Amino acid sequence: MTEHTPFAPPTPPRRSTDESVWTTDPAASEPHAEPVAVEHPAEPVAVEAPAEPATAEHPAEPAAVEAPAEATTAEPVLAHAATPAAEQSSHQPGEPAAAHPAVHALAAAHAGQPRRHAPRARVGLRGVMSVALIGLLTGVAGGAGAHLVLDRADLRPADADLPVPDVEHVVDRPSGSVAAIAADVLPSVVSIEVQIGQGGATGSGMILKEDGYILTNNHVVAEAAGGAKVVVTFADGHEQEARVVGATPDYDLAVLKVEESGLVPLVLGDSDAIVVGDSVLAVGSPLGLDATVTTGIVSALHRPVKAGEEAEAAFIDAIQTDAAINPGNSGGPLVNAAGEVIGINSAIAQPPGVAAATGSIGLGFAIPSNQARHTAEQLIETGHATFPVIGVLLDPAYQGEGVRVAESAVQGQAPVTPEGPADLAGIRAGDVILAIDGRPVSQADELIVAIRAKAPGDPVTLRVRTGDDERDVRVVLSEKTSG
Repeated sequence: MTEHTPFAPPTPPRRSTDESVWTTDPAASEPHAEPVAVEHPAEPVAVEAPAEPATAEHPAEPAAVEAPAEATTAEPVLAHAATPAAEQSSHQPGEPAAAHPAVHALAAAHAGQPRRHAPRARVGLRGVMSVALIGLLTGVAGGAGAHLVLDRADLRPADADLPVPDVEHVVDRPSGSVAAIAADVLPSVVSIEVQIGQGGATGSGMILKEDGYILTNNHVVAEAAGGAKVVVTFADGHEQEARVVGATPDYDLAVLKVEESGLVPLVLGDSDAIVVGDSVLAVGSPLGLDATVTTGIVSALHRPVKAGEEAEAAFIDAIQTDAAINPGNSGGPLVNAAGEVIGINSAIAQPPGVAAATGSIGLGFAIPSNQARHTAEQLIETGHATFPVIGVLLDPAYQGEGVRVAESAVQGQAPVTPEGPADLAGIRAGDVILAIDGRPVSQADELIVAIRAKAPGDPVTLRVRTGDDERDVRVVLSEKTSG
């Protein structure tokens, strides 16, 4: 059984005893990017220009002209290209014509200067974006300077203009392609921020109904119960404050409501119809990067995933995918090739021994859409959700085949609830449950997850062993209210 802890702050992540799996809220894992010092490699350079008209016998003394200390490597090109004084004094009557003054200036600026390299800086997420922006701006300035030099020297070839694209040509993305699916899905995916004092947590969500209902993970908005403000950012950039209609930690789902209408909802597909190998897209705002799309396949089905704190753990009969899911993807949709939502991204796995989620390693988990549909309908109608139980306490210390019912009371609670589903079916303390509906179980969490995937009132068939005797037992699940 894989255990998860929510990313949503302020709760720090907890490591399981087996394999660490973490829910995908960014606040517990995303480091704040440190300011990045971008050093300009250009040193002040001495540019030789005649101070006085030169003669053959007495050459003029060179005058030192310093370039600005913070100029980038592209800026000296602009500076030298715009110095007409140097151009006027560089050629004396009767002397052979010299090369263009910009060429002199550029050569003088670099003559004898050692090549310098700026030290490599540690770059965080925001640092990367800042450096990229600076690089683009520098490239624009450098390009403009070089263009000016060529114009002034009349060196620009007549055929320098490159072909331009046909503005009337439209690329056709075939139906079912990743680009076509993304274009249909992205307008209905939102970014969610829970504002807590000077900080906050971020996650993702999907439009559930046209009149303002939005589905996300419970752990994304858990802090809203303490009065935190929830803000939803839509695909077109506008924001709306949202209220929590209902939430359940048992299924890690929550429904929000914004005062808007005319929204375009996504369709919740049939998660029972998917198979291992189906293509999927994960859509959301990982690490605060809105409208991010990643692709992969369904890697496995019915993964027993336990997410959250022990007191409020969510037991998920999860869809496993290798589509990249990172902190901040929580609550966003996992979409099939038809553009239908077949899961709600909720958790990622991390290698054993990792104390905090560091990002996708190709093991992500989503709540099946059929479960999400049933729970969301309950949350909208009543603000609460129910889940099914069989009415037994399981022995976590048991190491044998199957899962054993506790042999004695725990904190005053009987191992088999009197008049509960298991009691009525003849299950007794100490019995071992080997399978549910033909699917073997070897851990307590596996049995709980398999039961939670059902609905109250559903019948299940349990393979039960009492001593050396094995038998199939039909149990009708009862209802318990979440929270």
